[in-house]
Amino acid sequence: MTKRLLLLLVLLIGWTAPARADDISASARGVVRVVTIAVVGDEVVGFGHGSGFAVAPNRIVTNAHVVDLAARYPDNVIIGVVPSEGDKSYKGRLIAIDTDRDLALIEFSGVRLPTLTLYNGPVEEGEAMIALGYPGNVDLATARSAMDYITPQAPVRSQGNFAGRRSLQGTSVLLHTASIARGNSGGPLLDRCGRVLGVNSALTLAEEGDSTFGFAISGAELSAFLAAAQQEYSANGVACTTIEESMAADRNATAREQAEAAAREREAAARAEATRREAIAKARLRNEAARENFMAGAAVLLVLGALALGGAGMLLSRGSQREAIWIASGGGVLMIGAAALFLSRPGFDEDSIVPVPSSSEATSSLPATGKMVCRFVADRSRVTVSEIGDVPLEIDRDGCVNGRTQYAEAGEEWERILVPSEEQTVSVLDYDPSTRTYTNTRYLLTQSQMERARQLRAEVQLKQCSTDQAARADLATRQQTIRTALPQEYNEKLVYRCEPVADATPAE
Repeated sequence: MTKRLLLLLVLLIGWTAPARADDISASARGVVRVVTIAVVGDEVVGFGHGSGFAVAPNRIVTNAHVVDLAARYPDNVIIGVVPSEGDKSYKGRLIAIDTDRDLALIEFSGVRLPTLTLYNGPVEEGEAMIALGYPGNVDLATARSAMDYITPQAPVRSQGNFAGRRSLQGTSVLLHTASIARGNSGGPLLDRCGRVLGVNSALTLAEEGDSTFGFAISGAELSAFLAAAQQEYSANGVACTTIEESMAADRNATAREQAEAAAREREAAARAEATRREAIAKARLRNEAARENFMAGAAVLLVLGALALGGAGMLLSRGSQREAIWIASGGGVLMIGAAALFLSRPGFDEDSIVPVPSSSEATSSLPATGKMVCRFVADRSRVTVSEIGDVPLEIDRDGCVNGRTQYAEAGEEWERILVPSEEQTVSVLDYDPSTRTYTNTRYLLTQSQMERARQLRAEVQLKQCSTDQAARADLATRQQTIRTALPQEYNEKLVYRCEPVADATPAE
């Protein structure tokens, strides 16, 4: 008993370091058992099983040798697809097979499975790899009846390392040390983020003392097979990071942005002060010139007024009284005008000076609403299953996105939680107007978690864009309830930086 406990502890310790259980568990929900049942008349004459995984909600990949009998005897061999979740299995139909690559594509109906993403980036020597599937030796030890083979259950996982690339009968394969057995055939070989690196197909025969290695058909061969079968699939080549690495990078990026924003504010304040001082100096010069003009004008009027009064005196001494009165009156007016002009000379108040911003300053503050294109920010994101591309976004001041989806206030940000009816993914969408940052945080959930999220989504009353603040407040409350039902850690976080554009098209 002590040895068993020690072995279990060693296995648990070994599992905690390289792989994220949430990512592998999320991929495991798209892994299936593939069962073949040979029937002659009403009698079962043969039974076999392997593994497979979803590349579309209703299509799975497996090895050709797993369904070889179904290809040769389609009228006598039934293909069963047994998901890892739920309570029933489904009948499949072989739609493509490549015996050279040892790959096959099976279609089924009745349930939609979470799809796995292919990883098409570089693989380093010694990199951790995880195999998922249904090894027959485990079934032999645990199965109580044939029903256990068609009853949904989670796949078995094992971990190893990349041991190199080889060619197996002309097909490119990955050599690895993850433990696999008969029954793992057709199951995925994953990286730490749960993305498909290859399809497990064979293993070495181990003599006494020899190490055992697994062979997985490479992702390049799988991609070529799917392309030939005209089957669309998801793929990305973004390097895998752990949740901890992603959160640390996000914190560092946030701190860096805050420091840069503070520096920009200081620079802007310094530029504004310099601009203001320059405006004050220019205004002071204009004021002094205007005062001098006013005083010069007043002096001229004063001189003219004095001359007029002098002339009136001369006319009065000569007996021209009437003319003297008119000229004296004009002189008085000029004297009064001189006094008025002097007293009305402009004063100077530097506090009233408001500098006009330059064209570069006026355009430096871009709008936070309207049509935008949001571009992916790699150093703040964690990518596992999504393909990366620009996201067109149009948001108005009331949080209406793309003219149809209402976001709710979340502090200074806008937030919407999407709970789809068929996919097993909940997305928390967030837009921060202050930084024009758009974030899609995705949670890959179990069937039971999705059912709970859908129950909470059904209570959301606001179905379209609205300017009613009370309705948006109710939406925010409902969304907070959904958020509390989500796991503490996300599977994927996609961060985008948005810039206004004139011709952005709203995304679907």
